[in-house]
Amino acid sequence: MGLNTHAAAAHARTPHPLEADVHAWDEPDLTDDTAEAARLDFWARAAGLLDWGTPFRTTHSWTPPDSEAKRGPDMRWFEDGRLNAAVNCVDRHVQAGRGDVVALHFEGEPGDREDVTYADLQERVNRAANALESLGVTQGDRVVIYLPVLVETIVITLACARIGAVHSLVFGGFSAEALQFRVEDTGAKLLVTTDGQFRRGRAVPVKENADAAVAGENQIEHVLVLRRTGSEVSWTSEDLNGDGLGRDVWWHQIVDTASAQHEPQFFEAETPLFIMYTSGTTGKPKGLVHTTGGYLTGAVYSYLRLFAHPDPDQRDADVHWCTADLAWVTAHTYEMYGPLGAGATQVIYEGVPNVPHAGRHFEIIQRHRVTSYYTAPTLVRSLMGWWPSGIPAEYDLSSIRLGGTVGEAVNPEAADWLRREVGRDSIAADGTPALPLVDTWWQSESGSTVLSPRPEQRDPSRFKPGSVAQEMPGWKTAVVDELGTPTGTDVQGNIVVTRTGPSMARTVWGNPERFYTSYWEKYAQAEGGRGWFLAGDGARRDADEDIWILGRIDDAINVSGHLLSTIEIESALVTHPDVVEAGVAPCYDATTGHAAVAFVVLSSSGQQRSEEELLPELRAHVGEVIGPVAKPRMVIPVPEVPKTRSGKIMRRLLTQLHDGETLGDTTSLQNEPCVPQIQQICQDLKTAPQREEATA
Repeated sequence: MGLNTHAAAAHARTPHPLEADVHAWDEPDLTDDTAEAARLDFWARAAGLLDWGTPFRTTHSWTPPDSEAKRGPDMRWFEDGRLNAAVNCVDRHVQAGRGDVVALHFEGEPGDREDVTYADLQERVNRAANALESLGVTQGDRVVIYLPVLVETIVITLACARIGAVHSLVFGGFSAEALQFRVEDTGAKLLVTTDGQFRRGRAVPVKENADAAVAGENQIEHVLVLRRTGSEVSWTSEDLNGDGLGRDVWWHQIVDTASAQHEPQFFEAETPLFIMYTSGTTGKPKGLVHTTGGYLTGAVYSYLRLFAHPDPDQRDADVHWCTADLAWVTAHTYEMYGPLGAGATQVIYEGVPNVPHAGRHFEIIQRHRVTSYYTAPTLVRSLMGWWPSGIPAEYDLSSIRLGGTVGEAVNPEAADWLRREVGRDSIAADGTPALPLVDTWWQSESGSTVLSPRPEQRDPSRFKPGSVAQEMPGWKTAVVDELGTPTGTDVQGNIVVTRTGPSMARTVWGNPERFYTSYWEKYAQAEGGRGWFLAGDGARRDADEDIWILGRIDDAINVSGHLLSTIEIESALVTHPDVVEAGVAPCYDATTGHAAVAFVVLSSSGQQRSEEELLPELRAHVGEVIGPVAKPRMVIPVPEVPKTRSGKIMRRLLTQLHDGETLGDTTSLQNEPCVPQIQQICQDLKTAPQREEATA
């Protein structure tokens, strides 16, 4: 199968994205296999939400994966158009007369606050772009950004986009080892970091991790340091590239003193914008490459469709809050490029949700009149544990009109709590919660949401906590078996993306073969060789054609021929009042092959009960909710379950800890310190199985 191309339909650009009535757009019917032209016309219209320096003429081209060459598909969107991501996120809003609109309500963990308008943001991004160029950074150079959630983090990110440099953000809590891998793998010329960050009520040093990360063989010429906490730092003045500056330079001396005027360039749509590293417990993280025009189209359209008020005339009152760390792809799409590309107002918060107290998020919602609250199920479960009797009435949450979850399929208990407590002012006539909840499914690889309920269309009587419903416009998925045949109703299979959106990652940085083997190899011959993307999650479709995500394929548990979903067992456990959170892992069993082992975080009431009484009760509870076959073999109380920065429970790591196996990479976890704690618990319990030695 050769190259497929689609010429762009003529679509007038919307004067400003906040005026676009995207909720009323016709959505292509992808159940009809002949609707491909309509799908691509839809994406051409969505690309009209952006400002283009040079309009595109070709919407899309697709060269299928090549199994012999071990190469993934060559997918291109809007490739003959030219644009600038920073201009789309900042300059055009100022030019449209919206310079005085607040772009960012910043909340620092110590209590400092700042409101940044689009005009302020434009000036700061211009200064940072000039500073980057003065440090020798040019189009195509890579910049690693190792900062917490600060205004400056967004500023330097957009400054990279403005000059065509490729940015890669790294969570400020990651270890020096995790940072070093990303610096070396990207071949970065510049590392941006800080003297320290505020975390859980104290100033945590950061610069020493940065120094350790750049101590080896790398391409770093400068380390740009932001003064945030006033912590003492070591300093390297060695001139690495002959520009007369030392390796280490201060932000306030280089950025704050730069000119506030900067002339942007416009780049081809397929120009790389950023590298997003996945995390996992096996193998090295994969650096997924996202390109400018397609990614920005997906981000802006899906932000408007999911989070903006359906009535464009009401959007000036929108205040969006995505609680993710800026280094996570969710924050790239729904905390930076999506909201800022649309010209929206949003909150960014530096700290953790329970410092100085567990009501910090509710204070922020009340102060800024937040309308959309987008968070992870793991945070919702934490809030449930902190507020077992509900959120106190003293917090005014009446501004909330939409909730959202991301990271993993939300447990029904957590979904109901979020709608009932955070959305307590949205009540149906019969007294039941009526807050719309978008339970979004997507990945670092997809770049924007693939599956989600429509917030304005969800019938409360059909609300299904834990279901991600159906495809977003322009995407097409299937639930299939190992051979690619669609599974039946309520039969678990693999979810695949059969038609991608423009925000899809193009390759793995420096390793295109890994892109093929990780995502395309299994179904490379589907549809006569067009190829399908293997997402890596198990799923099922119900009788209404709604999709339920059942966790990673590797996390499914086959017990004596019964295929069990880890998420379903976890959901059953967290309905028990003594369980705040649960992670269920497939562990070795000599008789059944696998057995379900549950690691549970207990509530304060659960911690006061004897384990001899509680743990059998929890096993029985799962048997009552799902059935006897689903009862975990063991229930193990732990302080935390290990999670990625996106809030996904690392079940494979729990398997390794339980079975005494060699651990994979844990540096990308958000709560790495819990790993040795769980390891010690498993060693004390002697959970590692006795395996029979192979005989000759």
